[in-house]
Amino acid sequence: MKLIGMLDSPYVRRVAIALKLLGIEFEHQSLSVFRHFDAFGKINPVVKAPTLIEDDGRTLMDSSLILDYVLSVKKPDSVMLPHAPAERFRANRVIGLALAASEKAIQIVYERNLRPEEKQHAPWVDRVRGQLHAAFDELERELEAQPFALDERRFGVAGITVAVVWYFVAQFVADAVPADAYPTLRAFSAFAEQQPTFVATPAE
Repeated sequence: MKLIGMLDSPYVRRVAIALKLLGIEFEHQSLSVFRHFDAFGKINPVVKAPTLIEDDGRTLMDSSLILDYVLSVKKPDSVMLPHAPAERFRANRVIGLALAASEKAIQIVYERNLRPEEKQHAPWVDRVRGQLHAAFDELERELEAQPFALDERRFGVAGITVAVVWYFVAQFVADAVPADAYPTLRAFSAFAEQQPTFVATPAE
């Protein structure tokens, strides 16, 4: 099994960390959708990270679909996503909020890095920043009400995703999010980044 994509992507990194915590062996191939577009296209013509390549050559893309496949086919007994309906709903709600925050942060990164300054649309960036803050507001309340266990083996997909997304935002668009406004998120991500599997899977 191979995982294709750069670990500076929160989507690639959350899959890599989850696979390691599940004890699933895989090879990581660090290809950028920008710098290695042609090479990536030979693996997956859509050029979307992460891409998973099964041992028989089949490919699967999108971090959520990859994790769904792994958890349902490779590790069906895993509790990385809760089985009880209420707990599953809450985990998926947290994951959805974190992925929304990631999406909005990446939109800001792209707007700043891929468009000339004179073509950047400030009202649109302000709206995206507001959506980013709204996602983090909800996540902060969720974690205050029900903190994650301080054990990386019990983070689950929800905890992994929250930690990785906060780290990404803090690294790449820190000025867009006031860290002091989200002490619970900041503390949890800082704790997670000190855990062995996170340390062994650094954002590139």
